[in-house]
Amino acid sequence: MSDRQNPNVVKTAQTTLALLEELKRRNEATVTELTDAFDLSKSSIHNYLTTLERDGYVVKDGNSYRIGLRFLDLGGRARQRERIYDIARDEVTALAEETGELSNLLVEEHGKGVYLHRAHGADAVKTDSYIGQRVHLHNTALGKAILAYLPRHRVNEIIDRHGLPATTENTITDRGELLDHLEEVREEGVAFDDEARVKGLRCVAVPIVNNDDTIEGAISVSGPTSRFRRQRFREEFPTKLKRVANVIELNITYTGR
Repeated sequence: MSDRQNPNVVKTAQTTLALLEELKRRNEATVTELTDAFDLSKSSIHNYLTTLERDGYVVKDGNSYRIGLRFLDLGGRARQRERIYDIARDEVTALAEETGELSNLLVEEHGKGVYLHRAHGADAVKTDSYIGQRVHLHNTALGKAILAYLPRHRVNEIIDRHGLPATTENTITDRGELLDHLEEVREEGVAFDDEARVKGLRCVAVPIVNNDDTIEGAISVSGPTSRFRRQRFREEFPTKLKRVANVIELNITYTGR
């Protein structure tokens, strides 16, 4: 059922969220720029923005508006409610310190991956990812590690909803090829991203699976292809990640946290 056909969708709320997404995409925008992007009058756009500004969700800077830090409060609270964040955070941080690279914790929500925690080792490279960012699952090692442990019907639902867009020439964009690849990931217990999302960046990820064989999330180590060569990429990092994942999984099972 489309949003227009769904009687439970509130149009004003939907418009508000769309405006916020547009501000996020643009970094900042004027009333005129937003009017051009939406089928609304300037006065309507202004009313939406004024309401959001009053409640701290957007900030006005001259003639432009941008996302406010009020969302950081909401996001921080949402993250604190994720049990895996509390359990895995220190282990992911220690992994970054041990490897010197960038380590990540990702969970799935509404068919997208969400970064809950990231830690930078001494040699870690900067990437375009950030805590709270929502990403496709099919073109990241973290996402594939999660997809491999989801039921097949759920994977197909995610593909139907979000598609398989290409971000580099190495991205898997065929459903059948992806499903076959996910079988390999599940058999090996490790997923690789060989420049599938960002050119020059490689990533190794393993799933976090609870005692009921339900996927909780995934952890990874990522870095430049110049440092992620075959032995380190295919052997050393998978071994380290599986060791850390084992600790996290035991804590999920036995700490009762």
